Amino acid sequence: MLIQEELSVQEKLEILSDAAKYDVACTSSGVDRKGKAGTLGNAAACGICHSFSADGRCISLLKILFTNQCIYDCKYCINRCSNDVVRTAFTPEEVCQLTIQFYRRNYIEGLFLSSGILHSANYTMDLIYQTLKKLREEYHFHGYIHVKAIPGADPVLIEKTGFLADRMSINLELPTADGLKKLAPGKSRSKILTPMKQIQKGITANRYELMEYKKAPSFVPAGQSTQMIVGATGENDFQMMMVAEALYQNYDLKRVFYSAFVPVNQDSSLPALPGGPPLLREHRLYQADWLMRFYGFQAGELLSEDRPNFNVFLDPKCDWALRHLEIFPVEVNRADYYTLLRVPGMGVKSVKRIIAARRNGPLDFDALKKIGVVLKRALYFITCSGRMMYPIKIEEDFITSHLLGEEQKKVWDIGSSGTFRQLSLFDDMNVPALTDLRGVRL
Repeated sequence: MLIQEELSVQEKLEILSDAAKYDVACTSSGVDRKGKAGTLGNAAACGICHSFSADGRCISLLKILFTNQCIYDCKYCINRCSNDVVRTAFTPEEVCQLTIQFYRRNYIEGLFLSSGILHSANYTMDLIYQTLKKLREEYHFHGYIHVKAIPGADPVLIEKTGFLADRMSINLELPTADGLKKLAPGKSRSKILTPMKQIQKGITANRYELMEYKKAPSFVPAGQSTQMIVGATGENDFQMMMVAEALYQNYDLKRVFYSAFVPVNQDSSLPALPGGPPLLREHRLYQADWLMRFYGFQAGELLSEDRPNFNVFLDPKCDWALRHLEIFPVEVNRADYYTLLRVPGMGVKSVKRIIAARRNGPLDFDALKKIGVVLKRALYFITCSGRMMYPIKIEEDFITSHLLGEEQKKVWDIGSSGTFRQLSLFDDMNVPALTDLRGVRL
């Protein structure tokens, strides 16, 4: 593999931003930092949304690879060393210039920087560190930076980089060691999990240090995240959720991202996808992940070895509720916070509003609607002052038949929308017109 050194910065940008589009593990949320005199930029906890890609995802970060050259031959990766693609690399100065110029044009609010492995893990990690150091100290960029830690790199380099970045991530790639051995023979679980544990310990230690010394530098203040590919290997949904749960519990991750497998290489080890990338499965995993992080569910409650995959037609929360009808209906005016969270149609915000509002008197269904409860789902599982909204049979088949009308439309939208094309920084203006089922433009 030869790096093309004669390319312009614009040509490098097109190549290396396109090469980064398969990594979904980037968000600009998680840290709130105001701008200050003598610096450029800021970071907002609510996230910044300036442009949208053709597949509907919001782009607020300059998302690039430092280089698309790589010593690994991962069978699912477009940048694997055996692929005949144009190879190039930025210099630290070029990344800094691009970030500042994009920021000044109000295109971005931060930087997402990943990389292939150039020469070695240490060599690549040092280049990334030098880039962030220059951006923070020479260009005084105070905006959000999400950077990938390179598995196998010297812990000292990862630590120094962590004091310059807002968020760090290390992609687990595949949920099991067998999957890695099959499709990414150059990588191992220990190489990936070792720096992940280092970052976790660094965040914890830094938290106590900041309690004693308020002016101490922050270490990865927005936490760390990871990504798993969905559908490249044979793991079921239960296995993926158990891995995600273990990562949250043992490594204190902020987020696990799920990326539907997109076949970009021809290889006999890769699965055939006659129906396209498993977008609906990715969607269900995200829904379940949300339930684990914010609703108090455990992976073993949502799935089991006997039921290893999510229901295609119902979201995980509705599916769980239908399998536990013995606890329903729930009395809205008496149930505790965590019980209400398990009611389909109720979210974290609406439940908090219910808890606050019922202190002033009993709530009825009109009040719940104003609060934000989705009664189309919730009405099958709740009572207000002992009464249901309509006479309803608390039977699985009856409730399922009524819920499916709404859910089947969503399933069709997800499975038929053609959204498997990953985002690109350069195709914002090619968003297709929305049409209804007859093809009439909306």
